Amino acid sequence: MLTETLRHIPFQPNLTLLMKHLHIKEHTPYAGRFAELAGQAQAIAQPKALYRLAFVEARGDDWVRVDGVRLTSRVLRVNLEHAHRLFAFVATCGVELADWAAGWDDLLERYWAEALCEAALYAALRRLEERVEERYQPGRTAVMTPGSLPDWPLQEQRPLFTLLGDPASAIGVRLSESMLMQPIKSISGIRFPTQEEFASCQLCPRERCPGRRASYQEGLYEAKYRSPGQIRPHQPDCP
Repeated sequence: MLTETLRHIPFQPNLTLLMKHLHIKEHTPYAGRFAELAGQAQAIAQPKALYRLAFVEARGDDWVRVDGVRLTSRVLRVNLEHAHRLFAFVATCGVELADWAAGWDDLLERYWAEALCEAALYAALRRLEERVEERYQPGRTAVMTPGSLPDWPLQEQRPLFTLLGDPASAIGVRLSESMLMQPIKSISGIRFPTQEEFASCQLCPRERCPGRRASYQEGLYEAKYRSPGQIRPHQPDCP
Protein backbone atom coordinates (compact mmCIF):
# COMPACT_ATOMS: atom_id res chain seq x y z
CA MET A 1 0.00 0.00 0.00
CA LEU A 2 1.73 3.15 -1.22
CA THR A 3 -0.88 5.60 0.10
CA GLU A 4 -1.94 5.74 3.73
CA THR A 5 -4.48 7.91 5.54
CA LEU A 6 -3.84 8.72 9.19
CA ARG A 7 -6.83 9.40 11.40
CA HIS A 8 -7.52 9.13 15.14
CA ILE A 9 -4.44 11.23 15.85
CA PRO A 10 -4.27 12.25 19.54
CA PHE A 11 -4.39 15.97 20.27
CA GLN A 12 -3.43 17.17 23.73
CA PRO A 13 -2.76 20.92 23.74
CA ASN A 14 0.31 21.91 25.74
CA LEU A 15 -1.20 24.76 27.71
CA THR A 16 2.10 25.98 29.13
CA LEU A 17 3.76 26.37 25.73
CA LEU A 18 0.66 27.78 24.05
CA MET A 19 0.06 30.35 26.78
CA LYS A 20 3.69 31.43 26.57
CA HIS A 21 3.40 31.78 22.79
CA LEU A 22 0.15 33.73 23.10
CA HIS A 23 1.45 35.90 26.00
CA ILE A 24 -1.31 34.73 28.34
CA LYS A 25 -0.32 35.11 31.99
CA GLU A 26 -1.06 32.30 34.41
CA HIS A 27 -3.59 32.71 37.22
CA THR A 28 -5.60 35.31 35.32
CA PRO A 29 -9.14 35.21 33.91
CA TYR A 30 -7.57 35.02 30.44
CA ALA A 31 -5.73 31.85 31.43
CA GLY A 32 -8.93 30.27 32.67
CA ARG A 33 -10.83 31.15 29.53
CA PHE A 34 -8.05 29.86 27.29
CA ALA A 35 -8.03 26.58 29.22
CA GLU A 36 -11.78 26.28 28.54
CA LEU A 37 -11.23 26.76 24.81
CA ALA A 38 -8.36 24.28 24.81
CA GLY A 39 -10.60 21.71 26.45
CA GLN A 40 -13.25 22.25 23.80
CA ALA A 41 -10.66 22.00 21.05
CA GLN A 42 -9.25 18.75 22.42
CA ALA A 43 -12.73 17.23 22.49
CA ILE A 44 -13.57 18.33 18.94
CA ALA A 45 -10.26 18.01 17.10
CA GLN A 46 -9.71 15.28 14.52
CA PRO A 47 -6.33 16.09 12.94
CA LYS A 48 -5.52 13.96 9.91
CA ALA A 49 -2.78 13.29 7.40
CA LEU A 50 -2.38 11.58 4.04
CA TYR A 51 0.88 10.50 2.45
CA ARG A 52 2.09 8.52 -0.53
CA LEU A 53 5.34 6.76 -1.21
CA ALA A 54 6.23 7.73 -4.79
CA PHE A 55 9.14 7.14 -7.14
CA VAL A 56 11.14 9.48 -9.35
CA GLU A 57 10.81 8.33 -12.97
CA ALA A 58 12.53 11.08 -14.97
CA ARG A 59 14.31 14.42 -14.54
CA GLY A 60 14.62 17.50 -16.73
CA ASP A 61 16.43 20.77 -16.18
CA ASP A 62 13.73 22.20 -13.93
CA TRP A 63 11.27 19.34 -13.43
CA VAL A 64 10.87 15.80 -12.20
CA ARG A 65 8.27 13.20 -13.11
CA VAL A 66 7.02 11.29 -10.10
CA ASP A 67 4.67 8.33 -10.66
CA GLY A 68 3.50 9.93 -13.90
CA VAL A 69 3.00 13.42 -12.44
CA ARG A 70 5.29 16.28 -13.48
CA LEU A 71 6.46 18.64 -10.72
CA THR A 72 8.12 21.80 -12.00
CA SER A 73 10.84 23.31 -9.82
CA ARG A 74 14.56 23.71 -10.37
CA VAL A 75 15.24 23.59 -6.62
CA LEU A 76 13.18 20.43 -6.18
CA ARG A 77 14.83 18.83 -9.20
CA VAL A 78 18.34 19.51 -7.78
CA ASN A 79 17.31 18.31 -4.33
CA LEU A 80 16.08 15.05 -5.86
CA GLU A 81 19.25 14.48 -7.89
CA HIS A 82 20.18 11.35 -5.97
CA ALA A 83 16.73 10.40 -4.67
CA HIS A 84 14.73 7.54 -6.11
CA ARG A 85 11.76 7.73 -3.77
CA LEU A 86 9.95 10.45 -1.88
CA PHE A 87 6.89 11.00 0.28
CA ALA A 88 4.15 13.34 -0.93
CA PHE A 89 1.93 14.45 1.93
CA VAL A 90 -0.79 16.69 3.23
CA ALA A 91 -1.66 17.21 6.91
CA THR A 92 -4.47 19.20 8.47
CA CYS A 93 -6.01 20.31 11.74
CA GLY A 94 -9.26 18.85 10.38
CA VAL A 95 -12.47 20.45 9.20
CA GLU A 96 -14.09 19.77 12.57
CA LEU A 97 -11.72 22.04 14.47
CA ALA A 98 -11.56 24.60 11.66
CA ASP A 99 -15.36 24.96 11.70
CA TRP A 100 -15.29 25.32 15.48
CA ALA A 101 -12.62 28.04 15.30
CA ALA A 102 -14.56 29.96 12.66
CA GLY A 103 -17.57 30.18 14.98
CA TRP A 104 -16.06 32.61 17.49
CA ASP A 105 -17.15 36.25 17.14
CA ASP A 106 -14.80 37.62 19.78
CA LEU A 107 -11.53 38.54 18.03
CA LEU A 108 -9.29 37.44 20.88
CA GLU A 109 -11.05 34.10 21.24
CA ARG A 110 -10.88 33.61 17.47
CA TYR A 111 -7.12 34.25 17.63
CA TRP A 112 -6.74 31.67 20.40
CA ALA A 113 -8.87 29.18 18.48
CA GLU A 114 -6.67 29.58 15.40
CA ALA A 115 -3.60 28.92 17.55
CA LEU A 116 -5.22 25.71 18.77
CA CYS A 117 -5.91 24.74 15.15
CA GLU A 118 -2.24 25.25 14.36
CA ALA A 119 -1.26 23.08 17.32
CA ALA A 120 -3.55 20.33 16.03
CA LEU A 121 -1.95 20.63 12.59
CA TYR A 122 1.50 20.07 14.08
CA ALA A 123 0.18 17.06 16.00
CA ALA A 124 -0.82 15.63 12.61
CA LEU A 125 2.61 16.43 11.15
CA ARG A 126 4.40 14.74 14.06
CA ARG A 127 2.30 11.60 13.65
CA LEU A 128 2.94 11.65 9.91
CA GLU A 129 6.71 11.82 10.46
CA GLU A 130 6.54 9.02 13.03
CA ARG A 131 4.53 6.79 10.71
CA VAL A 132 6.85 7.28 7.74
CA GLU A 133 9.80 6.47 9.99
CA GLU A 134 8.04 3.35 11.34
CA ARG A 135 7.24 1.97 7.90
CA TYR A 136 10.13 3.09 5.70
CA GLN A 137 13.10 4.22 7.85
CA PRO A 138 14.00 6.91 5.28
CA GLY A 139 16.95 8.27 7.23
CA ARG A 140 17.71 11.97 7.05
CA THR A 141 15.04 13.87 5.15
CA ALA A 142 14.09 17.42 4.20
CA VAL A 143 10.81 19.01 3.13
CA MET A 144 9.67 21.34 0.36
CA THR A 145 6.20 22.87 0.23
CA PRO A 146 4.52 24.58 -2.75
CA GLY A 147 4.47 28.33 -2.27
CA SER A 148 7.47 28.46 0.04
CA LEU A 149 9.68 29.65 -2.84
CA PRO A 150 8.89 31.40 -6.14
CA ASP A 151 10.70 28.50 -7.82
CA TRP A 152 7.87 26.19 -6.65
CA PRO A 153 4.75 28.39 -6.53
CA LEU A 154 1.31 27.67 -5.14
CA GLN A 155 0.11 26.61 -8.60
CA GLU A 156 2.15 23.42 -8.04
CA GLN A 157 -0.43 22.39 -5.46
CA ARG A 158 -2.51 21.00 -8.31
CA PRO A 159 -0.06 18.34 -9.54
CA LEU A 160 0.89 17.54 -5.95
CA PHE A 161 -2.77 16.86 -5.09
CA THR A 162 -3.04 14.79 -8.29
CA LEU A 163 -0.14 12.70 -7.04
CA LEU A 164 -1.86 12.25 -3.68
CA GLY A 165 -5.12 11.11 -5.26
CA ASP A 166 -8.14 12.66 -3.54
CA PRO A 167 -7.20 14.51 -0.33
CA ALA A 168 -10.70 16.04 -0.20
CA SER A 169 -12.36 12.65 0.21
CA ALA A 170 -9.56 11.18 2.32
CA ILE A 171 -9.05 13.92 4.92
CA GLY A 172 -11.27 16.85 3.90
CA VAL A 173 -8.57 19.12 2.44
CA ARG A 174 -9.62 21.01 -0.70
CA LEU A 175 -7.93 23.50 -2.97
CA SER A 176 -9.50 26.89 -3.68
CA GLU A 177 -9.30 28.55 -7.09
CA SER A 178 -6.21 30.40 -5.84
CA MET A 179 -4.63 27.08 -4.82
CA LEU A 180 -4.93 27.77 -1.10
CA MET A 181 -5.91 24.83 1.05
CA GLN A 182 -9.07 24.60 3.07
CA PRO A 183 -8.91 24.20 6.05
CA ILE A 184 -6.31 26.96 6.16
CA LYS A 185 -4.35 25.18 8.89
CA SER A 186 -3.10 22.53 6.48
CA ILE A 187 0.33 21.81 5.00
CA SER A 188 1.26 19.90 1.86
CA GLY A 189 4.62 19.05 0.42
CA ILE A 190 7.33 16.59 -0.49
CA ARG A 191 9.57 14.86 2.05
CA PHE A 192 12.72 13.50 0.45
CA PRO A 193 15.95 11.79 1.55
CA THR A 194 19.00 14.03 1.69
CA GLN A 195 22.59 13.92 2.81
CA GLU A 196 22.69 17.69 3.31
CA GLU A 197 20.61 19.95 5.52
CA PHE A 198 17.97 21.82 3.53
CA ALA A 199 15.18 24.23 4.34
CA SER A 200 13.46 26.58 1.91
CA CYS A 201 14.27 29.41 4.32
CA GLN A 202 17.92 29.09 3.27
CA LEU A 203 16.92 30.51 -0.13
CA CYS A 204 14.54 33.23 1.11
CA PRO A 205 16.04 36.66 2.01
CA ARG A 206 12.91 37.97 3.71
CA GLU A 207 13.83 39.49 7.06
CA ARG A 208 11.82 39.18 10.28
CA CYS A 209 9.83 36.23 9.01
CA PRO A 210 7.88 34.68 11.92
CA GLY A 211 7.99 31.28 10.24
CA ARG A 212 11.74 31.21 9.59
CA ARG A 213 13.33 27.86 10.43
CA ALA A 214 16.82 28.39 9.01
CA SER A 215 19.10 31.32 8.26
CA TYR A 216 19.22 32.78 4.76
CA GLN A 217 22.35 31.64 2.93
CA GLU A 218 23.30 34.30 0.43
CA GLY A 219 24.84 32.78 -2.67
CA LEU A 220 23.41 29.30 -2.12
CA TYR A 221 20.98 29.59 -5.01
CA GLU A 222 23.67 30.68 -7.45
CA ALA A 223 26.13 28.06 -6.25
CA LYS A 224 23.84 25.06 -6.18
CA TYR A 225 20.54 25.65 -7.96
CA ARG A 226 20.92 28.11 -10.81
CA SER A 227 21.01 26.44 -14.22
CA PRO A 228 23.11 27.88 -17.08
CA GLY A 229 21.49 31.03 -18.50
CA GLN A 230 18.78 31.11 -15.85
CA ILE A 231 17.62 34.43 -14.43
CA ARG A 232 16.92 34.16 -10.75
CA PRO A 233 13.17 34.56 -10.04
CA HIS A 234 11.89 37.49 -8.01
CA GLN A 235 11.57 36.69 -4.32
CA PRO A 236 8.10 37.67 -3.06
CA ASP A 237 7.10 37.60 0.59
CA CYS A 238 6.55 34.12 1.96
CA PRO A 239 2.89 33.07 2.07
